[in-house]
Amino acid sequence: MKAMIIKSFGGSEVFEMAEITKPEIKSGHVLVNIKASSVNTVDTMIRLIGDDLPLAPPLPAVLGMDFAGIVEAVGTGVTQFSVGDEVYGCAGGLGDLPGTLAEYIVADANLIARKAKNLTMREAAAMPLVGITAYEGLTRANTSKGQNVLVHGGSGGVGHIAIQLANYMGANVFATGGGDKQLALIEALGATGINYKSETVEEYVAKHTAGNGFDVIFDSVGGENMTNSFNAASLNGHVASTVAMVELDLSVAHFKGLSLHVVFMLIPMLHNYKREAHAQILNTLTEIAEAGALRPVLDEQSFSLAEAGKAHDRLASGQGMGKVVVDI
Repeated sequence: MKAMIIKSFGGSEVFEMAEITKPEIKSGHVLVNIKASSVNTVDTMIRLIGDDLPLAPPLPAVLGMDFAGIVEAVGTGVTQFSVGDEVYGCAGGLGDLPGTLAEYIVADANLIARKAKNLTMREAAAMPLVGITAYEGLTRANTSKGQNVLVHGGSGGVGHIAIQLANYMGANVFATGGGDKQLALIEALGATGINYKSETVEEYVAKHTAGNGFDVIFDSVGGENMTNSFNAASLNGHVASTVAMVELDLSVAHFKGLSLHVVFMLIPMLHNYKREAHAQILNTLTEIAEAGALRPVLDEQSFSLAEAGKAHDRLASGQGMGKVVVDI
């Protein structure tokens, strides 16, 4: 089968097209003919940083985590899928799991789900990692109807999904962005836009919550921005962050009695730990999408498998709006 492989870590030029052995079906897995794969920031980090990351695969490697495709064979013990099913998931591209920049993948049946009928293969491939991340963060923060929810980075891959899910959960949703295009997308997705470049935390907390703070903050920016999240949170509020590799003074979080939820959705893949939870979340996302309440935004540019390096460059450039997808 055709695949884009890397034989060394580094810039996007390390990708090369290769003919590799088609994987064989095994128990508890399904063989999927991949139709599309999306690019996530963690993919670019693995390619660039390599062995300095504990989740990097051995070389030569096939990168890519997200995919959508058609089931071609079903392993023993798998009863929830049949040949011909359209599925999607986040199931490879790190550790000992071969990636999705290839024509086929043998995926753990606990890491995939049926694709929403109203989404294209490209749209479905854009959703697994960001969808699972957003759903996990919002549910761990006990997001519920009537709450004021703030999403930092509302136009980003995770953020734009978090807005839609928080809306679906019945929350009053607000989101930060840094420019007209970002704010327009945030508003189009059903959230109240906040320009973090022109409004201080104190100003938008006073404006939108009468100074009480937000009940839930989903921080897809993370890092030092978590300080802004703590300052914007209500007493006994919840902060969910996807980037917590930073040293911070937690005094504000302490005196407000905040609950901090660190979301690292790769744990089931890396450690073979509670993988079935990902299938359950993906099934829920499928239901929400089919109800018309969830649709990923795709970048305007398209890329073929041979252009995987260009797709990585597109994401890294920061010039795109929406998920970058590779057609397989």
